[in-house]
Order: sequence, then C-alpha cells, then structure tokens
Amino acid sequence: MSETNSAADVAAPHRYTAAMAADIEARWQDFWDAEGTYEAPNPTGDLADDPELAAKPKKFIMDMFPYPSGAGLHVGHPLGYIATDVFARHQRMTGHNVLHTLGFDAFGLPAEQYAVQTGTHPRLSTESNIENMTAQLRRLGLGHDKRRSFATIESEYYKWTQWIFLQIFNSWYDAEADRARPIAELVAQFESGERPAPDGRDWSALSATERADVLSGHRLAYASDAPVNWSPGLGTVLANEEVTADGRSERGNFPVFKAKLRQWNMRITAYADRLLNDLDGLDWPEAIKLQQRNWIGRSEGARVDFPVDGAGDITVFTTRQDTLFGATYMVLAPEHELVERIIPAAWPEGTHPVWTGGHASPAEAVTAYRKQAAAKSDVERQAEAKDKTGVFTGAYATNPVSGEQIPVFIADYVLMGYGTGAIMAVPAHDARDFAFARAFELPMRCVVEPSDDRGTDASTWEDAFGSYEAKLVNSANDEISLDGLGVIDAKARITDWLKEHGVGEGTVNFRLRDWLFSRQRYWGEPFPIVYDEEGIAHPLPESMLPLELPEVDDYSPRTFDPDDADTKPETPLSRNDDWVNVTLDLGDGAGPRSYRRETNTMPNWAGSCWYELRYLDPNNADKLVDPAIEQYWMGPREGQPTGGVDLYVGGAEHAVLHLLYARFWSKVLHDLGHISSAEPFHKLYNQGMIQAFVYRDSRGIAVPAAEVEERDGAYYHEGEKVSRVLGKMGKSLKNAVTPDEICGEYGADTLRLYEMAMGPLDVSRPWDTRAVVGQYRLLQRLWRNVVDEDSGEVTVVDTEPGEDTLRALHKAIDGVGGDMAGMRFNTAIAKVTELNNHLTKAGGPLPRSVAEPLVLLVAPLAPHIAEELWRRLGHTDSVVHQDFPVADPAYVIDETVTCVVQIKGKVRARLEISPSITDAELEALALADPAVVAALDGAGIRKVIVRAPKLVNIVPA
Repeated sequence: MSETNSAADVAAPHRYTAAMAADIEARWQDFWDAEGTYEAPNPTGDLADDPELAAKPKKFIMDMFPYPSGAGLHVGHPLGYIATDVFARHQRMTGHNVLHTLGFDAFGLPAEQYAVQTGTHPRLSTESNIENMTAQLRRLGLGHDKRRSFATIESEYYKWTQWIFLQIFNSWYDAEADRARPIAELVAQFESGERPAPDGRDWSALSATERADVLSGHRLAYASDAPVNWSPGLGTVLANEEVTADGRSERGNFPVFKAKLRQWNMRITAYADRLLNDLDGLDWPEAIKLQQRNWIGRSEGARVDFPVDGAGDITVFTTRQDTLFGATYMVLAPEHELVERIIPAAWPEGTHPVWTGGHASPAEAVTAYRKQAAAKSDVERQAEAKDKTGVFTGAYATNPVSGEQIPVFIADYVLMGYGTGAIMAVPAHDARDFAFARAFELPMRCVVEPSDDRGTDASTWEDAFGSYEAKLVNSANDEISLDGLGVIDAKARITDWLKEHGVGEGTVNFRLRDWLFSRQRYWGEPFPIVYDEEGIAHPLPESMLPLELPEVDDYSPRTFDPDDADTKPETPLSRNDDWVNVTLDLGDGAGPRSYRRETNTMPNWAGSCWYELRYLDPNNADKLVDPAIEQYWMGPREGQPTGGVDLYVGGAEHAVLHLLYARFWSKVLHDLGHISSAEPFHKLYNQGMIQAFVYRDSRGIAVPAAEVEERDGAYYHEGEKVSRVLGKMGKSLKNAVTPDEICGEYGADTLRLYEMAMGPLDVSRPWDTRAVVGQYRLLQRLWRNVVDEDSGEVTVVDTEPGEDTLRALHKAIDGVGGDMAGMRFNTAIAKVTELNNHLTKAGGPLPRSVAEPLVLLVAPLAPHIAEELWRRLGHTDSVVHQDFPVADPAYVIDETVTCVVQIKGKVRARLEISPSITDAELEALALADPAVVAALDGAGIRKVIVRAPKLVNIVPA
C-alpha cells in the first residue's frame, strides 16, 4: 500500500491524501479560471483617472518562452515556472498589480522534422503539443493571466513579427544621432544632395537597382552574399551560435561548411556600443553580462590599408599598430572577397615552392585550399595546432610604413568573423604568425625589444615574444621613428601618422557579427518581402500583413549528403509556384506588377525577440502595443533607467542568443518611437537545473531508472550491474519523471513544495522521488492543525495564543516574507515547517489568530490547500488577493540573547541578556559574573573586547 493510501487514511476519512489533494486542486483551478482570479488589469487611460490602479505598484514577471515538445514535461521543466508563480503570488499579497502569463514559442525545427517523418502538418502536431503542455501546467496551479497567452504560430501574432521586420528593414542607423531613423529620411538626404551618393553622382542619375544597393548598405535588415554556415544534412544555413565547437550542427549533429549564399541579415553591429554600455544598468548576473561583453568583443586599435597593385587595398584591423614595421606578410581568410581579385594567372617568378602547396597556378591552389578550409569549424581553425596550413595567393601588398612588398597568403586561422578577415602578420611577436612563418620559411623582424637574453635577431628565436611593457626597435622610416617609445606612445604616434597619410586611422572593432536571419525551412515566419523583375526587394504594405504560410504537401527542405559541401539550399516554399509568383499592387504608384516572394523563412529566434510586448496588449489588432499600456508595465522608472520586465527567469544557456537579439529589437523599436523601454528585461534570474541519475549497462545503453535496484551500494537492472552518473533528465536517458506521476501520487502542492525546497533556486540539484514524501507530510500536518481528520470540522478556536507561539509565528512571518521577496524559497519552506512543527508539538486546537496567518504564509507555495483551508476558516473571498501577514517587531526580537564570555579564548560564562544592552552595561555584567571572577583569580585585566550583545573577550594582564 502506498504512502498516500495507507490504512490510516481509511481510518481517518478526512485525512489529507492524494485523492483529496486531486479533488481540492481541480476544484480551485476551475474556480480561478471561472473567476478570472489572476487577470491583471491594464490601465485604460491616464493613471490619475484610475486611483485604485495608481495606488498599486506594478510587477511584470516572465518566464522564458517554452517550446511545446511532443514528449511533454518532466519534473525539471516546471522548476522556473513554479518559482515565478510563488514569487508572483507573494507580490500580489504584498499589494502589487502582477502581470504573469505564459505563451508558446512554436515555430522551429522540431515540429518540422516531426512533420517530415510522419506526414503530420507541423501546425497540427504543435497545437496538440501545446494542448498537452497547457494541461500539465494547469495541473500545477500556476496563476497565469490566461487571456494574455498566445503561440508564435498564430497569424495574429506573427503579423506583428513581420511588421517589426519591416520597421527594421525600413530603418538605418544614424551614427551621428546614435539611433535608428526611418530609411525615408536617408533617401531625402540623398535626394537633396545633403548626403552624396557613394560614387559622387547625383541621386537621380542612379538606376533603381543602384539606389537599392546603396540603401541596402545602410538598412538595418538587408540581404547580401556572405559566408554562411551551410549544413547539407539539414538543408539549411545556421547562425554561428547554432554550430558546435567541433563544427557540427547543434541540432542533428551534421557537418557544417562555409559557403557563400545570399541571405537576410540584421545589422546588430550598429548597436554594439549601446548593447555593451546598457548592460551596466541591468540587474543581471555578472556571469551573463560577462558572456555578452565577450560576445560583443569591443577592442580599440587601428585600421590600416595595404595597397595591392590593380586590386585596391587590403584593409586590416589591428590592436598592435605599433608593430607595423614588423609586418612581413599578410593573411586573408579563405572566404575574403578580395581573394579572386588579387590572384594572378601564374605564380610570380621566384615563388618559394613551399608557398604553392604543389599546385600549378594560384587559382588552383586557392580553390583547393578553400575546399579544405570549408570543412573545418571556426573553433578548429583557431585551435593552436602545431602545423599551420595555408597557400600563397600569388599577390603582394605594400607595407604602408616600410614600402616593402610583402606576400599575401590565405590561411584558415584567419576568420571573416572577426575584424576585416585580413591580418598583417608580425611573426616575431605573435605565436600563430610565428608558427606560420616557420612553416612557410617567411622572414621575421623584431620590432619590440625582448626583455630576456634572446637578442633582436628573430630568425634565431624558438618562439614569439609579445609584450606591452617593452620598447620599440627597428621601427623607423624617413618620416617617423617609433624607436625607444613604449607601446602606448608608439600606438598613438603611428595612428596619427597613418591618418595624416590617408592609409589608416584609429578605430574600434567588435567581435560581434551581423545576425544571419534566413532559414531554408518551411515552419517559420514568411518574410514580408517581394522581388521585382530586376531583383529589387520591396516591403509589403502593412495592409497585406500577415503574410501567411501556404499549405504545402512537402515540408522538408532538400537535404543532401551531409559531407557534400558543394550543394546549395532548396527551400520548401520555393516549390510552391502559385505562392511564390504573384501579381500585386504595393500602393507605391507603380500599379499591379509581377513579383517573386522571398522563399526563406525567419529563424526560430524571431518570435521570441518581442513576446514580452505582446503579453501587455495581446488582442490589439491595430498597434504593436498601446503606448500607455507599454509605458505602465515596462517604461523607464527609478532604478530601471532603460525600463523592461521586472523579473525574467530562465536558463543561463540563452545568455548570448535570445537575450542579445531581444535587446537589439527593443532598441530599434525604442529609437523609432514605438516603445518607451530601451531594454526588454531589467532583472534576469537564472534558475538551476533539476538533474537525475542516469544508469547504463555494460554496452553504455541507458536503462530505465525506475527499474534499477540498489544493493550494498551497487546498482542492478534485471540482475545486471549498471553504472550510475548524475546528469540531465530526459526521455532518451530513461530517467524522466513526469509531473503527472508526482501529482497523481501526492498532489500538485506537494510537487511545488518539493521543487522549491530542494535547494537554492539558482543551483542545480538532483531529483529524488523518495524525498518527495517529506513535503507531503508537511501538508498533512498543516491540514491536521486546522481540520479534524475524523469529522472534517475546523478545529481552530477564538482564544489568544501563548507568548512562545506568538514569537514563533511572527519570526516565521518576518523570515518567510524576506525569503519570498529574495526568491529564497527553500529557506522560506524551512521556516514554515519550523512554525508548523512548533504548533503541532504545542498541541491543542490552534487559535484563529495563528491559523489564518499560517495559511497565508503557505498560500504562495501551496495555493490549493491554502485556498481550501481559507474557505473552511469561514472566508468567502480568495486567498490569492489577501494581504500577506506583517510581523510584529516586538515578537521578532528575542527577549533575551545568550552572550558568551571568553578569557584567553576559552568560554568561561554564558549570560542571558537583553538584545538592546550597551557595551558598557555588558562589560560590567561580565566582569561581575562569579564564574569570570573565579577564572581571573585576582589577575589584572589588560583589555576587554565587547561585541554586544553576543560576545565579551577578556584579555588578562
């Protein structure tokens, strides 16, 4: 017989059991839905006209968007949802107008892959998953405002995702104003002549295609031919962040290659400084801020131009412009756009054989090397491998300070993702350049004087010498000398010289790259873009939104041999001619014309870049969000200078991707005047992970954790010894425990309490089903303290509690309230347990003045049982909106505290004293204590150290 269905339960018909919990929980969930208990009112106008709402501080609490998986929830998933629910409930009880809701991030690869495998339309499988997940979450008693819930696949939602895309497309970043502005204002500058066209011609003299190309170079959303991460096995391109360290797709583990394709991008780099600077005003974990700072990667240095005869300049960014005289060769990333322009038809006379890679011509060598480099991940390319690879392009560039002709190579250790995709190589002072120069027998020149005894002949060195402390040497021409200068002074002088001579200037560089925004998928938001017969991109007018996905029979992009890098994407939408080729009147005065739709879709990140705004005003068909509503919930205020959600809870794994992208969209919308908040999330809290033991047999195959037996410290499955290791919880690891199982065995309130009691919210912790019963017993004791298990009658009495009980109650109220506000739910539960145990041991019926605060303390944590007990205590209104108890300070402070008296570090006496005693009073009491007098035995006193009220330390003479 289980713990929840024992003989004692039968003997006590009104005992709190799993069956009773199920009944209580279902009834109150129905009640909350029917009454709209958790519906948060929006302002309907000026707050001055709504004194009731104006009197309440607001609190906007959010969880990170869940993806509705077909596997449903395991007990690890709701950890953050329960935590935010507990916090939201406490905030309601402390007088806040709380907005707490949850939607679903439902576009993306999993649903599409399931559709490909089963032939089920991704909408049907996704909606089924949402329905299942909604039911699982409802069973937990989460207090969400359900009117505000939505899924990103709803056309009413992605209409506004498309609308935001168009705002970004129709904007440019004005560096002087340091903000985004409508593209129409830039066009006006070109038309008036205020801003010259790039080639100096009058704007009216440019063709439509030329004007479109110029504007594309400014737009915040633009299409370009650029190196991308191409995964033939998935049939799609991936963002850098979606590629693993070993050069494979994060989803599916397919090889990823570098390819050049025309793709949509977001010019997030324009916001690099603001994304960096505004981190300071956010209440985020420092570790997350550091990850964002590192990803943005700001560095100060110089741009330097190296001329190449007949091909223009190779521009490099360097943070060590002081070493320019030591540059003896250059390296381009294999994908660099200049490579084709600089390679000659044949190898120059006298080309070193090592430089050619054994190829007959530069073109042959470059083609072969590019194919080799495309098969490596960026991490592999940057690894400190002993063997450096590369090939000579056949071209030479001119070092602008020395006039020396230096060879230009391509090598995979240089990436297009940082700087300009080109470097000046100073092998004497850079380890990777040193290794490359050794491999290709290239010259080295010492320009930074070594601090050791190796001398300045770099050809004799065993490794490179790098330092910011040394002096410059061998760094002079007829116009400038850096010799004898320190690095900082040398940098400043050479930077000025470069600018004076028009071959460079000081600049700032960022590691951050523009955001690749195209996916060759079906199950994503269509781009609201069409192309005319000349290939010019045109935005759809707002009246044509939403542009809905067409119904198709084949959802899969064309996939290829995962190892075939010479393939190109073919999207599912491109096969739907009736949808792709259309005749439209875009309202631009051109009348009906033939257009071709964009056949890529937006990435899965698009819908989660702005969903916090839709929660505010989910049924607004006319605006992204009502300005007054957005200002109320998210606008800047004291302590939140850039505005944003008051509390955002989710996993640390989204530190770069989602958070950075959402911040970028918020800043664009803010610049264009659509929202008042420049940041989406003011306070971020990362919850830990619930882990579980994974058991594997001798083959390394996971076996069902529920079927494993422990014997003498070892673990067995069907008689075979298995290994055990703590890891993730999941269906594939056969260790998943569903919330439905625990709710069925103990009730949802028990599950809520257990997950909150397992440890601090921000650390990972192991799941132990056997330990759940501890919180179940707490609820049973709570129930017994209020309700008679035999009769079902409430047992509380209208008498005054004793002094000890008052002190226990008010200390609990004080401690639990502070813990709730600080999201220390495990210690809050410990304090509730301590109070409940005190009341149980005290015996006799509870005074009403104790029972009611006890129920209110429990209400945020275990809302169903609290609601039931509150009603049984005679109240007709919901416990949800009751005031949280307030502690009486007179009972929180101990009447006496114990003071330890030490002599030579040994405890000689303990005094029971008032907590308000002064140092002088405490010293006098300690010195007069008989035990202290005896221990001193007449010895003099050199010093008395008093730390009232807890310690007196006496130092004898």
